[in-house]
Amino acid sequence: MTKILVTGATGFIGHHVVQWLVNHDYGVITTGTSEKKAKKFSWYDSVKFVAADYYSEEENLPVEMRFLPSFAEYGKTKIIVAGTCYEYGVVNGCLSEDMLTNPTTVYGIAKDTLRRYLLFLAEEYGFSWNWVRLFFLYSEGQNPKSLFPQIDAAIARGDTEFPMSGGEQLRDYLPVEKIAEYICRIALQSDVSGIVNYCSGKCVSVRRPVERRGAELDAKISLKFGVYGYPAYESVAFWGDALRLHEVIDDA
Repeated sequence: MTKILVTGATGFIGHHVVQWLVNHDYGVITTGTSEKKAKKFSWYDSVKFVAADYYSEEENLPVEMRFLPSFAEYGKTKIIVAGTCYEYGVVNGCLSEDMLTNPTTVYGIAKDTLRRYLLFLAEEYGFSWNWVRLFFLYSEGQNPKSLFPQIDAAIARGDTEFPMSGGEQLRDYLPVEKIAEYICRIALQSDVSGIVNYCSGKCVSVRRPVERRGAELDAKISLKFGVYGYPAYESVAFWGDALRLHEVIDDA
């Protein structure tokens, strides 16, 4: 049986990845900082859970940069790491994996640095790898500071208004369940290594899904567009090129 280690298994994406693997009868070892949290998931009894203290107050080195070399040295054949579309920087239009990265946020810079380090390790140790370049996700369990949980919370409170930006930014969204499926299917194939955009390949204005969410919940709430400005660290209109993703998925 193929054995798969999933770190961050209790996180927003991680627990969906574990569920997909368990549903498809793969042997799964999971790590997380809280076994109590892991026990809340239906997959807990089907996996081997290892509690791991990722962070040390005395150390400032990124967790991944300490973890990856150890994993590579043990001869594991494939490593999958999550990145972000913010690695591209402030660029408008359709973004493909072959474009040069030019991140402008701390988060984007950190991820881009980690990707370069992963590539160095792959060349050093000869393992296969995929870089999961995530665009925008949504679904239940998302960070409460994200847009969609905020609108849900406002509706639940009975707020009459929801202030937001102009809402005309173009973004690329996928449900986290679909992202988790794609991560697993690409991890289990051996034909394609390297960076893959995890995206729909389509753009939609931010206001459309917010309006749709309000309609789904039959909410009596007024969306106040233009209260907040557009952040300088984000492009106004960008989405992912999904060609490589679907080439791999269709062949997997």
